Amino acid sequence: MSYEMLALILFASMMLMMMTGQRVFAAIGFVAVAAALPLWGVGGSNIAFSAAMKLMKWYPLLTLPLFIFMGYVLSESRIADDLYKMFHVWMGPLNGGLAIGTIGLMVLISAMNGLSVAGMAIGATIALPELLKRGYDKQMVTGVIQAGSSLGILVPPSVVLVLYAMIARQPVGQLWLAGVVPGLMMAGLFVLYIVIRCYFQPQLGPALPAEERDVSRREKLRLLSAGLLPLAIFGAMMVPFINGWTSLVESSAIGALTAFIAAVLKRRMTWHVFHTSVEKTLFVSCMFMWIILAALGFGAVFDGLGAVKAIEGFFVDQLGLGPWEILILMQLSYLIMGTFLDDTAMLVIVAPLYVPLVRALGFDLIWYGVLYTITCQIAYMTPPFGYNLFLMRAMAPKEVGLGDIYRSIVPFVLVMLVGLALITAFPEIALWLPNYVYGK
Repeated sequence: MSYEMLALILFASMMLMMMTGQRVFAAIGFVAVAAALPLWGVGGSNIAFSAAMKLMKWYPLLTLPLFIFMGYVLSESRIADDLYKMFHVWMGPLNGGLAIGTIGLMVLISAMNGLSVAGMAIGATIALPELLKRGYDKQMVTGVIQAGSSLGILVPPSVVLVLYAMIARQPVGQLWLAGVVPGLMMAGLFVLYIVIRCYFQPQLGPALPAEERDVSRREKLRLLSAGLLPLAIFGAMMVPFINGWTSLVESSAIGALTAFIAAVLKRRMTWHVFHTSVEKTLFVSCMFMWIILAALGFGAVFDGLGAVKAIEGFFVDQLGLGPWEILILMQLSYLIMGTFLDDTAMLVIVAPLYVPLVRALGFDLIWYGVLYTITCQIAYMTPPFGYNLFLMRAMAPKEVGLGDIYRSIVPFVLVMLVGLALITAFPEIALWLPNYVYGK
């Protein structure tokens, strides 16, 4: 049996295990270990052990629990609530202003947590009821929250980019910096769409009534200072890192400690908040470590079979495709897989194939990490099984039906495709900031 056929059987076995409903890391890790033993004998069992040692020695992985803890402290202590009150007061007088404020809220939540689930939970529980109560169109607001929360996997400290960095063996700091400008650009495109849409159809996002806008300047400034606290925490963490004063791990420790101190000073750090934050941090961190471990083992088996060379030969030699055509096909495959898999599952399934292929084709792996993440954002929101669609359905009130949720994402997916096309055509959008910082 050829190595190409063995690789195909290995990949098909993994997909079959995924369809049984097993956890992602269990399905992938089991196939890797089960394939290694008959292929290489007793020595094949060392693949999993080697992957575990590689994971434990990867120093930047320490950032993962620290950033997750920072995000949960800020969300569980309800400091994030102040953000929405600030946007409510300052953006309310505009048509679509609360929707624009919600996008701003999602950007800051993303900078606090690095997970799209956190933004979705806060947006659905804080912003969605307020927007519906103010007469906003239900399709627009559900689309706003889904699109805004997807920024959590692009804006640093993105946990997904940490996972990509481990599998692709790329610096986490460069990947996070590469996500800054694209993340802000994507948020800007969402805001531009809301402004234009509400200008021509003001009934979709009416401005706040005059009596609700009658807030004293002192109260506005108080809300501004309270709402900008998470931004100050983010600055205290990232400015030393960007200027080279601290390492990435040290900056993550600064962020976690600053968030904890802020919650204590605002008298919101109760025992319940601390216990819940630590428990959720442990759960999420362990989940991602198991996934990375399984992905490393699976990737080692794939590399050993020479599957990457076989696929590269198929695309380049047999089909005669150029590098850009192959890249576009890979991005389309992510969009298709995203209809039934989440971002971590997609990455660990195809990263052993795509990352070496991207390197062989001569593309920058930092830039490709941003492309992958944006494609995951789009896949999160595409029917029939988009991840964010079902999260929104679970959190939305009864008057928001599944049909409303599906229709709400159409314009935002188109906007995200425009953003993806811009970053594909102009790689410097993603690479300028990491090149500037690390080129000092």
